[in-house]
Amino acid sequence: MTRSRASARAAGTSFETLIVKHLAAVIDDRIERRAKSGASDRGDISGWRYAGKRIVVECKNTNRLELGTWIAEAEVERLNDDAQVGMVIHKRRGKGAAEDQYVTMTLGDLVRLLT
Repeated sequence: MTRSRASARAAGTSFETLIVKHLAAVIDDRIERRAKSGASDRGDISGWRYAGKRIVVECKNTNRLELGTWIAEAEVERLNDDAQVGMVIHKRRGKGAAEDQYVTMTLGDLVRLLT
């Protein structure tokens, strides 16, 4: 069965909310869903910092794995937000808990985060 635009948006919103609630509970209660901003999108999650470095997150809840496209999107959003790190949190099929989802980022972003 093919997803409609409305069902895809609902799935995305639900996934973003799941991730934000988890991050806010275990890392920092200032982490929240970011309002969409069109062509100047700055990611799906705001308020996340590590060692003073702002992190931009792009969330994906889809069956098709498109890591290259997603990382490119996160990079554009990182630049739009003037953040230091961009990452993608994407749905792991068959796993409903936030902490079981996948995180993808470039090695460059990982190094910038940790140094």
